[in-house]
Amino acid sequence: MSNVYLSHNNIISSLGFDSKTVVDNIYNKVSGLQLIDDKDLLGEPICSSIINTEILNKEFSNLGIEHDFTRLEKMMILSLKNIIAPSRIPLTKRVGIIISTTKGNIDALDEHSSFTKERAYLSELGKTIKSFFGFENEPVIISNACVSGVLAIAVAKRYINQGMYDDIFIVSGDIVTKFILSGFNSFQALSNRPCRPYSKNRSGINIGEVAASVLVTNSKTDLVDEAVNMLGEGSCNDANHISGPSRTGEGLVRSVNSALKEANIPHTSIDYISAHGTATPFNDEMEAIAFNRLGLQEVPVNSLKGYLGHTLGASGLLETIVGMHSLKDNTLYASLGFESLGVSKPINIITNTAQKEMNIFLKTASGFGGCNTAAIFKKVTS
Repeated sequence: MSNVYLSHNNIISSLGFDSKTVVDNIYNKVSGLQLIDDKDLLGEPICSSIINTEILNKEFSNLGIEHDFTRLEKMMILSLKNIIAPSRIPLTKRVGIIISTTKGNIDALDEHSSFTKERAYLSELGKTIKSFFGFENEPVIISNACVSGVLAIAVAKRYINQGMYDDIFIVSGDIVTKFILSGFNSFQALSNRPCRPYSKNRSGINIGEVAASVLVTNSKTDLVDEAVNMLGEGSCNDANHISGPSRTGEGLVRSVNSALKEANIPHTSIDYISAHGTATPFNDEMEAIAFNRLGLQEVPVNSLKGYLGHTLGASGLLETIVGMHSLKDNTLYASLGFESLGVSKPINIITNTAQKEMNIFLKTASGFGGCNTAAIFKKVTS
């Protein structure tokens, strides 16, 4: 069994600025999605989950920092500070920092931005985060489409198992911008209604923004109540298409099988699946096929996109954190928006929040370029 644990965690989102508040809202089926009609973002109304700028700036001003930071940097700094402080871990050479994002400070490229265009480089984002907290090590930046958040956890586990670090702080984040929205709109994938993953009446995805962070550690002491042990992970590319997933789910199947092999458990040990569930026909169908090929069609599964939208490079970490709380509370959260099955293979969608004794959950993610990642987590027992 891997001696790698996920402990202190935080979520900054439209549903709250700490993990517990966000999870409580998910429990109560509260969605952060709303109709946005902002011509500076897109020429038509969209449904999105956007953090209130006034609240974000007020929370950040409480830090008493006299320096200009981008919107994403403020979100990431707030989230990281909320886990570094309570962990009481000195930021020595044995402590790493991983940043996962798809587009980083892409808004620095906007013509009206007050920041230089160089601020859009992901390396600049890394330097800003490192400098603010005083990390001794250079940040590792993971930008691999929408698996970035889960892949960051997998990479952290590998670094720790190789003896490079004892502790690694991960922060993930992406923001809603004109650049990102126009890209997804060109695919005709955006919806002006709340998304309905796996549902027959789905109409497309909603883009959201979030910053999430977690401590990955080799120490079993001082873990938080919702801490989990990472049993295994796997990441495979299906090399199918620049934006379309494999029609057979091959990459996801191989990723899950790789994670199961490393975890040394049968697929029947999985109590719950936190899936990707973007509410696009290609993604939803691919996942349904993959879960059936893996023999997981009866395992309770949900997508959390109906609460916060698709938060891109942060989605995998955000959803892993919610999964940690799900295990602790023995609670299955409803896949918000689902009505009737709209995929060709049967899967066990969670339609109502319910109690279930759980021990192990599987997190999956898939993204552009054919990337797929799976990770398996287990409750920590004393």
